[in-house]
Amino acid sequence: MTGFRLNLSPLKQPLSFVKLVEWLTAIFAFGSCGGFSGKNIISIFCDDGRNETLDANFHYPFRLSQVPLVEGNSTICNHSVTRTHMVGDSASASEFFVGVAIVCFLYSMVALLVYLGYMHVYKDSDFGPIFDFVVTAILVFLWLVCSSAWAKGLQNVKDATDTEGIISTLALCKGSNITCAVTEFASMRTLNISVVFGYLNMFVWAVNAWFVYKETRWHSQKFSSQPGRGRQQVPAPI
Repeated sequence: MTGFRLNLSPLKQPLSFVKLVEWLTAIFAFGSCGGFSGKNIISIFCDDGRNETLDANFHYPFRLSQVPLVEGNSTICNHSVTRTHMVGDSASASEFFVGVAIVCFLYSMVALLVYLGYMHVYKDSDFGPIFDFVVTAILVFLWLVCSSAWAKGLQNVKDATDTEGIISTLALCKGSNITCAVTEFASMRTLNISVVFGYLNMFVWAVNAWFVYKETRWHSQKFSSQPGRGRQQVPAPI
């Protein structure tokens, strides 16, 4: 019989329970990164005592080079400033990270559906556990790569939006009589959390890989090939 049989008891086992944890952590990973939007306020202290401000708005996927810092030709501190964009592009790293998280979210849902409704089919065939193990191992590697790439991309975003990054972007700020500084910073707590969840997902999927491996015939063959413990060998006759 290969029909759907709803059975919630597998949730009490590590194989299904860890998959549920993966589903939740994947939501937190792409939710904390993909929905980010922030603004830094740059204060410009002119040589005549006046203060002017600029807004640096940035959001996912962090294509900073397309974000205008100065709209059109403007006059700031009696200096003509042309249209200026921020510097940097972390879109590939952030989109890769969110993409892996969404794939894991979807795969976890499908796997849970199989565990809870088709576990009798899953355990009766070699293909299901082996396919599950191979995909899980690949996703562990992808979590390592995308989390590391996004951690570096996030650092690039922080460097481009802090005071030193703004000064290097605005030629106006390089004058000796004009001082520029970021006086209000956007909270990047959720982005920091996304990196943490990225590595947490890698760990959880690595743990899950072990439980999936135990369902494969590779593990059962290895276990059956081991000699029994405590069994004494009978000496050969002389």
